[in-house]
Amino acid sequence: MKPQAPSMTRRTLLGGAVAGVLLPRPALPQKDMAMKIRFTFADQDFTATLYDNPSARDFCSMLPLALTISDFANNEKIAYLPRKLNLEARGPFPNAAPGDLCYYVPWGNLAFFYESYVSTRDLIRLGRLDGGIEPLLTRGEFPLRIEPL
Repeated sequence: MKPQAPSMTRRTLLGGAVAGVLLPRPALPQKDMAMKIRFTFADQDFTATLYDNPSARDFCSMLPLALTISDFANNEKIAYLPRKLNLEARGPFPNAAPGDLCYYVPWGNLAFFYESYVSTRDLIRLGRLDGGIEPLLTRGEFPLRIEPL
């Protein structure tokens, strides 16, 4: 007599599916970007730490960049990027504050905030300036260099 293979019942399949969902899984390594970048304009040289989001990663793929930075609206400096960024990290976001580095979707520009601002759906927060906003207080229009550290 030939031995029979165990049959799969609906109960067995359902139990396996439930166990697969409920049992802990080994943690997969997380890609922690914490990418640092350097900005240089006029006599200012400062850094920022980028967040790990699709828009910031897309921005990093463009570096190094040579742009122009200028004053805008008495609360930010802006610089236009050569192309649009990935929009997956689109706002609004909590805790908008001076020192945020953002991307303004409609115009395709970086926004370096040195005063208070309101987060809207048109902004993507890319990261945060390291060490304060003082470098952004230099008034005028200047060549800007952005590079990875």
